[in-house]
Amino acid sequence: MIKLASDENFDGDILRGLLRRLPDLDIVRVQDAGLAGSDDPIVLAWAAQEQRILLTHDRETMPGFAYDRIRAGLPMPGVFLVSDRMSKGRAIQELSLAVQCLTGDDCRDGVQHFPL
Repeated sequence: MIKLASDENFDGDILRGLLRRLPDLDIVRVQDAGLAGSDDPIVLAWAAQEQRILLTHDRETMPGFAYDRIRAGLPMPGVFLVSDRMSKGRAIQELSLAVQCLTGDDCRDGVQHFPL
């Protein structure tokens, strides 16, 4: 199963729902890794070092920094960009499916948009 990290402002209800569905899910909140308040490039570098796909709602800046890493040839395990307009239930359902079906290779160097 892929490993995840959640951006600092990612919806906690969605995280808890994911963990209820997938109790063995390997997920770390950015703030629990000591990165609260860190800039996006630092968060992405940490996620790459930890080989974790980043969950975020930040469609303004995070995708651009992710693509900057790819263009620079830096490791980028992936970003799951979850619309804050989709229902929490649908987000939990789609993320659960993605986590169970995708591999790290499927996600590497890409930004996956949810809803699918």
